[in-house]
Amino acid sequence: MKKSLVTLIIVFVLLMIPSFAFAEDGEINATTAMVINTMWVLVAAFLVFFMQAGFAMVEAGFTRAKNASNIIMKNLMDFSIGSLAFFAFGFAIMFGVDKAGLIGTSGFFMMGSMEHLGLGIPIEAFVIFQTVFAATTATIVSGAMAERTKFISYIIYSAVLSLIIYPVVGHWIWGGGWLSKMGFIDFAGSTVVHSVGGWAALVGATIIGPRIGKFAKNGKPVAIPGHSITLGALGVFILWFGWFGFNPGSTLAGTDLSIARIAMTTNLSAAAAASVVMVITWIRYKKPDVSMTLNGALGGLVGITAGCAEVDMFGAIIIGLIAGFVIVFGVEFIEKVLKVDDPVGAVSVHGLCGATGTLLVGLLSTNTGLLYGGGLSQLGIQALGVGAVAIWTLATTFILFKVIKATVGLRVTKEEEMVGLDIGEHGTEAYADFNMRTNDGMYVGTGSEGISKVL
Repeated sequence: MKKSLVTLIIVFVLLMIPSFAFAEDGEINATTAMVINTMWVLVAAFLVFFMQAGFAMVEAGFTRAKNASNIIMKNLMDFSIGSLAFFAFGFAIMFGVDKAGLIGTSGFFMMGSMEHLGLGIPIEAFVIFQTVFAATTATIVSGAMAERTKFISYIIYSAVLSLIIYPVVGHWIWGGGWLSKMGFIDFAGSTVVHSVGGWAALVGATIIGPRIGKFAKNGKPVAIPGHSITLGALGVFILWFGWFGFNPGSTLAGTDLSIARIAMTTNLSAAAAASVVMVITWIRYKKPDVSMTLNGALGGLVGITAGCAEVDMFGAIIIGLIAGFVIVFGVEFIEKVLKVDDPVGAVSVHGLCGATGTLLVGLLSTNTGLLYGGGLSQLGIQALGVGAVAIWTLATTFILFKVIKATVGLRVTKEEEMVGLDIGEHGTEAYADFNMRTNDGMYVGTGSEGISKVL
């Protein structure tokens, strides 16, 4: 009897769900829509948060084992400290009530009304989604300055980036600022997130200088292989997966069916970029380069992020193909011409591909693009926005890194760099068993030399 009653109740509830969820005309009612949209934004935010693991694996894999613990620590703390900084000030600067199109002036510590945003989801869902984006920007810089940066210096500049440098750009473009009012298009952050991180990475890597042994006396770059291409590849797959939250999630609405098309354009661009990089490196280097191809996929993802909701499938493939060329020749230009040591290719992947993808919206947008009859106006706006963000970021991060260098210092000592930042900065090792040691713990080397000393 009890089982029958429970069964009847369940059937009744299931039959009533459509009446609760849909209005008389078959449309989803407002409450149901808010629930769906909130859940979608939260799931997307969780996917973007998982990208922190992807960045950590890429950076750790593409660098040497003696610095792996330091890299993991940086990726943990830039999100932790960045979350607090963005909650306290960054979000308000980015999305507060507009002041002269330049900066937000309300909502500090999430206090006060944010009704001007017109959100259809709880403010907390929007804040956590924006927080994981801010953390991505800070993480980009880490890879370009890996293996020689003081941990305290990294903490300072990642906090300042989340506190003011990134939010100001975000306000210009997403918070109702001057670029937004001009019609600048950057749907999910090729410029707001990735170019800011890329330009900051360029400044930081230039000021701190190359790793010991990176350039020979004649100026020719010397390859410093990363310790695990497997970890690097895992990181790229995690990032590719997370990007399906990054781009489609930027609709802020699970009821917006354009999320399917955005997922497709995102995927096609990444696939096209990885494919063309494989071919280019196969021709140039006589063998398909694994690490460069992995970066190619990331470059395609960065490139499509601005226009993922604006271009069609063929436009997405074109963006990916162009991003592939930018990756290969951008990495060579940064290293061989500018003599900048960027261990993970962050400047090319995020800075150059972010700028390129944003500009291509002016050509390939099906609504306003030049190739679709939109004229030169959108391309001009895109170029203005890319240039303005580059100038702001290069200038502010130059000042930031110079101040850090003159105060707490930016670079570890030569001895700490040689031994590794794991020991020098944290007193630990990611792979302690990889090294041969005597019984009292003294390091004696690796391989046969180490074994002989122990014996």
